[in-house]
Amino acid sequence: MKKLQQLLPWIVLVLSIVYAGQKLARPEKIDSPYDFNTFRQIPVSAHGRTKPLDTVARNSLMNISGRQSIQTDDGNITAIEWYIELITNPERSVKREVFRIDHPDVLVVIGLENEQRIRFSFDELRAAGNEINEQAMLASKVKAKARDPFQRAILVLNQRMMIFSELSQLVRPYLVPPLTTGDDWRSFVSVLNENPSDADARALLSVLQAFRNNEPETFNARLGEFKELVDSHISYDARKSRYEVIFNQVQPFIIASTLLLLAFLFGCFGMLSTQLTKPDWSRSLLGSMTAMIWVAFVVMTIGLASRVYLQGRPPITNLYSSAVFTGWGSILIGLIIDRQMKLGLGGIMASVIGFSTLIVAHNLGSSGDTMEMMQAVLDSNFWLTTHVVVITIGYSATFFAGFMGIAYVLLGVFTKMLDREHGKSMAKMIYGVICFATVTSFVGTVLGGIWADQSWGRFWGWDAKENGAALIVLWNLLILHARWGGMIRDRGLVQLAIFGNIVTAWSWFGTNMLGVGLHSYGFTNSAIFWLSVFVISQLAMMSIGMIPMALWRSKFSKPTVAPKPAPESVE
Repeated sequence: MKKLQQLLPWIVLVLSIVYAGQKLARPEKIDSPYDFNTFRQIPVSAHGRTKPLDTVARNSLMNISGRQSIQTDDGNITAIEWYIELITNPERSVKREVFRIDHPDVLVVIGLENEQRIRFSFDELRAAGNEINEQAMLASKVKAKARDPFQRAILVLNQRMMIFSELSQLVRPYLVPPLTTGDDWRSFVSVLNENPSDADARALLSVLQAFRNNEPETFNARLGEFKELVDSHISYDARKSRYEVIFNQVQPFIIASTLLLLAFLFGCFGMLSTQLTKPDWSRSLLGSMTAMIWVAFVVMTIGLASRVYLQGRPPITNLYSSAVFTGWGSILIGLIIDRQMKLGLGGIMASVIGFSTLIVAHNLGSSGDTMEMMQAVLDSNFWLTTHVVVITIGYSATFFAGFMGIAYVLLGVFTKMLDREHGKSMAKMIYGVICFATVTSFVGTVLGGIWADQSWGRFWGWDAKENGAALIVLWNLLILHARWGGMIRDRGLVQLAIFGNIVTAWSWFGTNMLGVGLHSYGFTNSAIFWLSVFVISQLAMMSIGMIPMALWRSKFSKPTVAPKPAPESVE
């Protein structure tokens, strides 16, 4: 048993590496007589970015249906199979039930309110197309933040139908590659109409006709010829497209989230072992947790580096990438803290924050391309590398301090783990992280002001996002001032750190929901409910932390020192 306890972290490390490695080294292939594995690597242009057909198909189907494959009576159809059927056999594809509709009033508009399902075909929606378009036009005249759920739902449905139509009519993406790297991409339909003998367009047409005619051997041969043609024109873009297909298949952030969830469970069992006075098992389980977190951290690093390569941009370009980077930064902070404090709380907090931010990122990326074209105002790699990265590290640190505060409250109120020494140690760690968060958030905010001065001609304009960044700095300074001035002790520090989670979440997401100011390019109203739930949960944690410490299971009183015996009298 002793041997198993010593070997368990190494066994877990090896298994975690094997799990991640086989996903990274062996991407999934489509088993079909048609060479879809090559077809989905073909580079195209959509929304200002060159990307593989695989990305177009995945994002389009995810946007329309909320998933990246279709379940049919004949089995599972991948996104790329759905896409090629859509452009070669629209008579069949319009009958596929791919449109997800959740709002009951939208179903009433299209006359399908009695159907006990949530996905419908384009054929079923086509009869109500004029009504859907009319309702969408009315909804579009209402300001985004003032729209009711029906108006938002009808706009989403109208947008999905437009995407479906544009794809099926080959309006987008642009399929005909430029003749040289500096030229523009061309519309497949336009090229054939203007110049039916165009070699590139004809080569692609022969591929699609072979699929339409159920000729897999011809399809594969013509596809190989078209691939060579594309490589000769834009070899660099073609290589990046092939790499992006691998990135789409591997899904490194899904791998990391799985490892982080398992690491959290190992950490919880490790803490439980401490409660059961089994220190050997506790050390073994916490060591296993740390091993899994390290593997997850490496996988996330590979994922971030891949996005940097594919975009040619720093790691943070939108809300999706900021969520991933916030989790990455929190994991790094947690691993550093775990080296200092042997309770394992740093690792547990790292796994919790890392997993949570990856879930947030997954939901943010469910409606489109997560590597979309940059807003013109953000088109600066220097400022994206300095201001955005530094201020996001400030988000990570402030969140980490707040979640450490939550751990302090939960362990103190409901367990006997936090004696005076461990409680002091946790408070010092929270204080140190807040100091780091103050510096990074302040520097990031100042850099943002310099960027604003260069872009808009003013350093500060009391924009909602600017105010949110300033609130994080001011809140962290308030905590430090209250601590230095003796106005709060350990528990007060913890309470204020937890409230810092609310301040940071508001700056990160809440300001984007207002839809106002020069930073409104990140507008989203889909997270209002979950942001409200998060705020309520943090207030609940603060309420628990305000329970009189006499009722806490952990006791923080000073150790009783036995009185020294009186000296013996000397006669």
